[in-house]
Amino acid sequence: MRLAWWRESLAKPVAERPRGDEVLDAIGREWAGREAALTRLIDGWEALVTADRMGQDEAAAFGAERGAFFAALVPAATPAVSERLEAAGFRWAIADAVTRVSDKDERAAMIAAGLSRAQGGGRLPADLRGIAVLEALALRAMRRGGRPLMEGRGASLAALKAAIFRN
Repeated sequence: MRLAWWRESLAKPVAERPRGDEVLDAIGREWAGREAALTRLIDGWEALVTADRMGQDEAAAFGAERGAFFAALVPAATPAVSERLEAAGFRWAIADAVTRVSDKDERAAMIAAGLSRAQGGGRLPADLRGIAVLEALALRAMRRGGRPLMEGRGASLAALKAAIFRN
């Protein structure tokens, strides 16, 4: 029910949206014109919660939709940077969600989907190093069987490496 409210609210022009919700008000101020990416995030959550069984195709759909807003973070990005951001968002979305999946077959399908997507070309610009860090931690977590992103002593080293090299 709450997902439907978000979808309906984001579909309205900013002036016609309900007032008083801090997040929705901030979206109107800071994300006006980029709401489609946030609607895709809603679509991703719906794909996750409505799937009878989470297979690799369902996981890929979830990751693509939930992580789509990463590309909207930089509206004037080059196509290569947008592709790179979409790939990073995809991996992060799956790695973040897989830690909460208890069924081993569904976890395996989600991890396989998360690891199957090509990274895209090149390094991220320096001002997007935080995205590179999230992506590196997501890849590490999935390669470790769907563990939490910041688990273990190696997580901080993986984050540091990604922050320096951004690839």
